[in-house]
Amino acid sequence: MNAQKNQLNAQGIVNLMWSMAKLVNNGLERTPGLKEAVVTLLPQVSAQKDQFNPQGIANLLWAIAKLVDSGLERTPELKDAVAALLPHVNAQKDQFIPQHIANLLWAMAKLVDNRYEQTQEFNEAVAALLTCVNRQKDQFNAQSVTNLLWAMAKLVDNRQEQTPGLNEAVAALLFHVNAHKDQFNAQDIANLLWATAKLGELVELNLATSTFESLVYRISENLQFSQQEISMSLWAVMVCCARLSPDSNANKSNVLEKHMDELLIRLENTSPDNEEDQSIMIMAASWLGRACPVVRHYQTTISKTQADFRDQLQSSIPSLKIEEEKRLNSLPPVDLLLTDHNIVIEVQGPSHYVGGDFKTRNGSTLLKIALLQKAGFEVIEIPANQLLNKDLMKPYIDQIKIRVSIPPQDHSSVSLKRGWAGAAYVTAEEHLAEQTNSAKRKKTSSQ
Repeated sequence: MNAQKNQLNAQGIVNLMWSMAKLVNNGLERTPGLKEAVVTLLPQVSAQKDQFNPQGIANLLWAIAKLVDSGLERTPELKDAVAALLPHVNAQKDQFIPQHIANLLWAMAKLVDNRYEQTQEFNEAVAALLTCVNRQKDQFNAQSVTNLLWAMAKLVDNRQEQTPGLNEAVAALLFHVNAHKDQFNAQDIANLLWATAKLGELVELNLATSTFESLVYRISENLQFSQQEISMSLWAVMVCCARLSPDSNANKSNVLEKHMDELLIRLENTSPDNEEDQSIMIMAASWLGRACPVVRHYQTTISKTQADFRDQLQSSIPSLKIEEEKRLNSLPPVDLLLTDHNIVIEVQGPSHYVGGDFKTRNGSTLLKIALLQKAGFEVIEIPANQLLNKDLMKPYIDQIKIRVSIPPQDHSSVSLKRGWAGAAYVTAEEHLAEQTNSAKRKKTSSQ
């Protein structure tokens, strides 16, 4: 390969890259010779970028993503090869068949998951592929539906902006989950549950619950779930429970909690030693009211926004007792705890929202809030972009002043709806407008 690299045509390059990715994917050791061969081929990809047909583009990006996921170094040649191919995704989007679309979006998600930079060309390619998903939504098989939903969830989990067409593509694919429900294997089920949960409020609640209802019954069947698949499924079931109001969805919540209990027992039996699985076990035990033998130590970081808001809140209410990065009931630390009032304040940065939009909460955020509420704490969520200066902070501090003047109450039955947190989304501009409208102010303070 190295000796004849200049004689390879486009099809030869595609076939060789695809073959090496497949070999590595099936356990071939990444020897120096293999690495050298890949490094030799990558410049040829860039040199012949205009010669690849749609299948070639799909296979090349899939192969590169697979090799990177298997430990291939992200060299300048690799980045150049990806950059050379991305414009052709947009240019040839109308020629991709469903399998190409699924492989390409999977590859894009894997590259981002391995810290590939999300350039403008990358985002344009994702947008082009989403239009393909919407146009061919009825033609994807079970495996493609799984790969596509996993890829979309992984992209937004890595701060991919909410590209136009994303919502429509997710909804279109989820509608097909029920039609394919008997065709999914254990890995598919875990990935689908995880993806639906990770997308959080992006997925309409009824659609999310119907998706779970189509899949969770398969958990009790004799499917061989790996430790990772059990962990992913358990986390996802918890998120779905977090989204259901206990008042109006008691039956659905009870069914999901039975699956949660079963999955927790299965995960405990694997004796996981990684922190992520242990954290999921702790949360599930907390939700079910069970003791958990695992103790997890969390690293804490305090953002400047959080520190500035804490200082401003303390200055405004000197008598207020505030604890920071406090662990409650073995759960992950909370940003601020108003000790005497059973109130938790969470300063939500972009990682708490789908695509970092500061509006659409993701599954991780929904679960943490629900666990705290279930433990009896009132939770105030404040988007970090609303705390950039003292003027923006003022409406939230004013609301907290009102709230802490009310005697502490029993919050054990606090609804999973946003409740007071909804008021915390009031912007500074809206607050100023409300000052001139007493009726609106009264309505806001009563929420």
